[in-house]
This record gives sequence, C-alpha cells and structure tokens, in this order.
Amino acid sequence: MTKITATVTAAMLAMAAALPAGAASTDGKVRIGLLYTLSGPAAVLGEQSRDGFLLAMEKLGGSLGGLEAEIIIIDDEQKPDIAVARARELVERDQVDFVVGPIFSNVLYAILPPVTQGGAIMVSTNAGTSSLAGAECNPDLFVTSYQNDQIHEVSGRYAQDQGFETVVLIAPNYQAGKDAMTGFRHSYSGTVASELFVPLGHLDFSAELAQIAAMQPDAVYAFMPGGMGVNLVRQYRQAGMESIPFLSAFTVDESTLPAQGAAALDFLAGSNWAPDLDTPETAEFTQSFIAEYGSVPATFAMQAYDAAMLIDSAIRLTEGRLDDRDALRAAMKQADFTSLRGDFSFGDNHFPIQDFYLTKVVQREDGSYATSIVEKIFDDYQDNFGGDCQM
Repeated sequence: MTKITATVTAAMLAMAAALPAGAASTDGKVRIGLLYTLSGPAAVLGEQSRDGFLLAMEKLGGSLGGLEAEIIIIDDEQKPDIAVARARELVERDQVDFVVGPIFSNVLYAILPPVTQGGAIMVSTNAGTSSLAGAECNPDLFVTSYQNDQIHEVSGRYAQDQGFETVVLIAPNYQAGKDAMTGFRHSYSGTVASELFVPLGHLDFSAELAQIAAMQPDAVYAFMPGGMGVNLVRQYRQAGMESIPFLSAFTVDESTLPAQGAAALDFLAGSNWAPDLDTPETAEFTQSFIAEYGSVPATFAMQAYDAAMLIDSAIRLTEGRLDDRDALRAAMKQADFTSLRGDFSFGDNHFPIQDFYLTKVVQREDGSYATSIVEKIFDDYQDNFGGDCQM
C-alpha cells in the first residue's frame, strides 16, 4: 500500500541523520517527493498532477519496480524560494530518490540544482524550459511533458495553415510565457500585431481585451494557465469577441473547463493528448480518473501518470538498484513503458519525442466539458533545442 505523508516521522528523521545527504535509501523502499502547486489560484493544476500520479500508484499496487513506494506530497505554493527550501528538505531530510513536479517553469529552474546536486533524480511532469532542453540540460532531469515551445507551435502551425495574416499573442510575464510566444513564432510566419504580457496571477483583462478589439486581428493566441485562463475566457466571451478565433494552450483544458463551462465551447488549443485520444490506455485512464476523482483528467494528470510508469519501468530494469545512478539514468532514458499518449521516447536531452494535436472544447454526453482531438499537427516531434545539449 502506498504511504502518503506530508510530514516526516521520527524514524525517518533518525534514518536521515544517519545517512549522508542525497544518499539513496537501502531499506528496500523507493521514496518519491511530489512537489506541486497545491494552494492558490493555480492549485487545480497541481491537484490534477498529484491525482494522476496517485492513480498510477493505485494501478501499480503501491509499488514501483517491485519496491514499496513512499510518497511525500509537498505544496510549493507557486513560490520559487519556498519550493527551493522544500526541495532541499525532500533530498536532505527525507532522502527521496526522485522529486516529481512542478507545474511552473520558474519553480523547476529554481529547484533543479538542489534536487540533482542533492543526489535525487528530477522528473518534471509539466514545466519544460527551453534552456533546460538545450545548453543547460541535466543528466538527472527527465521531462514527461514537452519542451514548453512545442505546445505553442501547434497553434502557430494551425494559424499558418489557416492563412491568418495577423495575430495577437497574450501570456503571463515569466519564462513559460516567453517560451509560449517564441514557440508560436517558430511555426507562424505571419504578422504578430502585438505581444501582450501580463503579471502572473492577473485576473482583470478588460484593458487587454480593449486593445485586441481595437486591433481586430485575424486570431488571438493565449497562454494563460489556471485561474487566469478562467477569467480570460469568460471575459472574452462576455466582451462578444468570439468572432475572433481563440487559439491557446493551457487556457482551455480540463483544469479550467469546469469553471469556464459553455464560455469555452469550440475554443481551440494545442496539446500532446486529450481524454478522447484513441488508445486503449487512455480510455481506461480517463474512465478510472473520472470514477476516482469526479472530474475529467487534463494533460497535467496524464503526464504525472506517465511519470509514475516511467519510474516503475526504470526501477524494474535495474532490479531495484537505486544506488546505481548510472544504470538508473540509462533505464529512465529507455522509457520502457506504454505511454497514455501512444508514441513516446526520449531525445538525448531527456525531453520527449511525441505527437501533438489540435483540440477543441466540446460538451461530453455526461454534461461535462472537455477537450477533443481535432487533428494531428506534428508526428514524432522533437524539440528545437536538443542540439545544444551536451551530456
């Protein structure tokens, strides 16, 4: 049975004191730290990820690669400084073998040094900054999501194919927001009429929508995760701007749709998966997730589920030898598991090679809202930064 705890027991503290920092556990257990945003407006993203990982643990019977698994769940509060302190506790005090998470790229960038220098392997199930895919790649970092730019390239390619001559881009002012705009431009050669950056946590888009309405672009592209996306979509519809096509990533998905409802209908997005993807594994996962948690899974949940399956496969391949880090890294690189998204392998930078899709918001037969596959945009697509990685 999986042990889930948010605190450290006296026995664990005693064990941590007896081991050097970052040492792999030798008691026949594997320890996993889940580090996600679990409070504040973006909490639903972390909750989806946590729940996806725990659903995989349930399917695996509470073990990973034949070892009993202990799961420690930590809230990073979407604050890099807090995340760093808690990541250090995970590797130095709790002696975790893997840290899984986070949601936001600025948090990943902050916690990666203390996690990997402390001796743990980092598995990012969402954040995937361009620098970490390229020149700053890390042999102890594995990403089960994407390189940030790739999801945004989907909408760029679609806008290009549709012949949209002018587009307005809007995103939060942090690294993932900048990657979003860069990604869109990778596959779009038309005119970007304006790049609108807003602060993280921005909720009133009246000024930005007024600017967009005045420019009358052929389309709008938005990267606005969590509560920001909920408000943007509602206000976009309330402003009567739906005649301007709305393209996005992480703005209309299963984490935001319960709050957006009909306001998001027919809005488009780029993704590496949707809950109606035609694979047996996805059908089972989607049904199980809804039954367990009462909501439709988003990509956040899928990518975390895959992370658990990846770790399970690597430990199994190494026959549970967590102290053999070279063998463990090599086994992780093999990605010897069946991904919910179908095609999946790692490039030399430990970022996925996978398919990408255009999705559309629909209403399911049960009345809930979800994304649905429209068409495949990229096949077995590798990111643009791997060539800069020297590992």
